[in-house]
Amino acid sequence: MATEAEDAAETHLTVDELAARAGVTVRTVRFYGARGLLPPPEIGPRRVGRYGQGHLSRLALIEELQHQGLTLAAIERYLRRLPDDLSAHDLAIHRALVASWTPDKAEETPRAHLERRAGRSLTEEDVERLVAMHVVERTDGDDDTFRVDPALLGLGVQLLDVPLRLETIRAARAVLLEHARATARELTRLFHDEVWGPYSARESDPEEVEAMKSLSAHMQPLVVQALVTAFQRSLKQELRATYGG
Repeated sequence: MATEAEDAAETHLTVDELAARAGVTVRTVRFYGARGLLPPPEIGPRRVGRYGQGHLSRLALIEELQHQGLTLAAIERYLRRLPDDLSAHDLAIHRALVASWTPDKAEETPRAHLERRAGRSLTEEDVERLVAMHVVERTDGDDDTFRVDPALLGLGVQLLDVPLRLETIRAARAVLLEHARATARELTRLFHDEVWGPYSARESDPEEVEAMKSLSAHMQPLVVQALVTAFQRSLKQELRATYGG
C-alpha cells in the first residue's frame, strides 16, 4: 500500500491542474491550504508549487464531507482524527465510505468530462474495468455518456494500473459487499437491541424518539470511520503475515 512519502514522490500537478482535476477553483485550493485542510505543495523549480495524488484525494474527501452538510470546522475536526500516515489510496477509500452515508447519486457524464476528471485518456479496456468495479455504468443508446459514481471515480482510476483480471475485480467486489452487509446487519442489530430497544421501552415522548433517531444518524460517520481504520489495519496485518515485511 502506498505511503504519504510515495505519494509525495508523484507531485507533478500545478495548482491549476489540481483544481481542474478536482473540479474546484484555484481560489478554493488556496483557501483550503490556508485553513490547513490541505498540506502545502512541494516547491519545485522557479518556486512553483507541485501537488500530487494525496492532495487530489484530500480535496475529493473534503468535497464529499461538504456534500454531507458538514461545516468547515467539522471537516477540520474530521481530518484531524485521521491517521497521519494515510496515503492517497487510503483517503480515496475514506471518501468512498463517506459517500455511502447518503443514497447513491450517480451522475451522467460525457466521456470527455469523465477523462478530464480522471486525468487521463481512457481506453475501452479501462472503461470495461471501471464498469466491472461499478465506478461507471454505460447508458442506453449513447456510447460516449456514462453514469459515474463520483465517490469511487478517483479510487477506480488508481486501480486501473493494478494488474488484476476483470474476474478478480468482480470476485473482490463480491467479497467486500458480502462482508460489508453482514457487518452492517450485525451493527444494526446491536444498536437496536442494546440502545434503541431499551430506550424506546422507557420513553414515549415523540421529541425523545426523534433525539434517538438523530443519535443514530450522527453515529453513522463515526462507525464508518472506525470500520475503515480497522479494515486498513487488518489488511496490513494479513499482507504482512502472508508476504512478510
